[in-house]
Amino acid sequence: MGSPVSRSRSLSAFLQRRGLEQPRRPETSGTHAPPALREAPPCPLLPGPTNWPLLGSLLQILWKGGLKKQHDTLVQYHKKYGQIFRMKLGSFDSVHLGSPSLLEELFRSEGACPQRLEIKPWKAYRDHRAEAYGLMVLEGEDWQRVRRVFQKKLMKPVEIMKLDSKINEVLADFMVRLDELRDERGHIEDLYKELNKWSFESICLILYEKRFGLLQKNIGEEALSFITAIKTMMSTFGKMMVTPVELHKSLNTRVWQMHTLAWDTIFKSVKSCINSRLEKRSQQPSTDFLGDIYDHSQLSRKELYAAVTEIQLGATETTANSLMWILYNLSRNPQVQQKLLNEIQSVLPENQMPRAEDLKKMPYLKACLKESMRLTPSVPFTTRTLDKATVLSEYALPKGTVLMLNTYVLGSDEDNFEDSDQFRPERWLQTKKKINPFAHLPFGVGKRMCIGRPLAELQLHLALCWIIRRFHIVATDSEPVHMLHLGILVPSRELPVAFCPR
Repeated sequence: MGSPVSRSRSLSAFLQRRGLEQPRRPETSGTHAPPALREAPPCPLLPGPTNWPLLGSLLQILWKGGLKKQHDTLVQYHKKYGQIFRMKLGSFDSVHLGSPSLLEELFRSEGACPQRLEIKPWKAYRDHRAEAYGLMVLEGEDWQRVRRVFQKKLMKPVEIMKLDSKINEVLADFMVRLDELRDERGHIEDLYKELNKWSFESICLILYEKRFGLLQKNIGEEALSFITAIKTMMSTFGKMMVTPVELHKSLNTRVWQMHTLAWDTIFKSVKSCINSRLEKRSQQPSTDFLGDIYDHSQLSRKELYAAVTEIQLGATETTANSLMWILYNLSRNPQVQQKLLNEIQSVLPENQMPRAEDLKKMPYLKACLKESMRLTPSVPFTTRTLDKATVLSEYALPKGTVLMLNTYVLGSDEDNFEDSDQFRPERWLQTKKKINPFAHLPFGVGKRMCIGRPLAELQLHLALCWIIRRFHIVATDSEPVHMLHLGILVPSRELPVAFCPR
């Protein structure tokens, strides 16, 4: 990306020099007159850390803890350079946004098909294996066409609420599994892995009407290899974002080999499940999630493979990650956990299975999840790539600029959340001081918001109802647990929590 601005030229000169149109004001209601051109003040250079040739700021990031701690480094940089700054990491050049007002300004200017950051390692694999692109990779009209197909099932509350019985079926088995795994102190070895098994079983039952038996004693290797492959893929693609993926591919580096093998495993599993489900449905017609999408859309089989792969990937990894972090936060805040238990018990009679309808009566439950996603989010930032020249704050940014929307920074900023390091769900229920909606974006914002948000929230809310009624989640030590960025934010050590029967 070229230098975004010059110190003394006006926006008009800046855009003319690049052959871009000037930004326009939106039409006001009641008039159809051509919109006036927006005048911009002189735009100074964007601040930011030192940009060394070839390396950019990579050495500084490595010195501050490496890519695994980049979310913490970005907090420091926003405090030093302000709500918007520019940073280059190797070959990756981006502009970072860290205030609700800037995110709102960006959102209001979005077009019909907002662009995300180009995930070059994912695209390189798809091209290498001649696979289709999914919703995370597609852009423009193709993205809109595929998104529209899945929105009908995944973004309508009435459709999502129908899935509570399948989610509860898996959760009932998960409670048995937790009882079996607990030692005499209530500790569960490799809790994160067990949560991955739960989330994998849930999404597979929803998508394919299929159980893999991951919550049983004798489990299949196929499902476990899928979960392992996701973690490998997530931990390798970031390295190929800051160094050219083309170089990794041409040299056949170990990172490229691991990344490719992981995707091979993921696609093989998804293709097998989809083919099996559609074949069964052709022999015995029935109403189901996957068949309805395939029968009532113009998607090719390859497009279906790609889209479902990315949905299953997110539903397996980020949902498990979010449940893990909220259990940790509840263990460290017993007074919050007790208040949550009281609310659940006030709505649900003993032994009654929670339903989607019941969740409407549990505002504190929803506040607990929001607060956990603010304090310990799964994803520390989302992205946009400008499809047109745009002015943000006082800065003119050319088409093609990559924007990093630092949601972790927003959640830890005292200007947005008083006592931001404290786990206080009550802040979401206060009526006098409303929280800026652009200060909390765990699922992204706008038209490219995570398509799985309603499903993930339903899974997490129901899971908390089951777990908190059954177990007291206890912190086994008071030492801090740090977050590491490995594609998503994971704990720096085994979570010190125990599951004690109530």
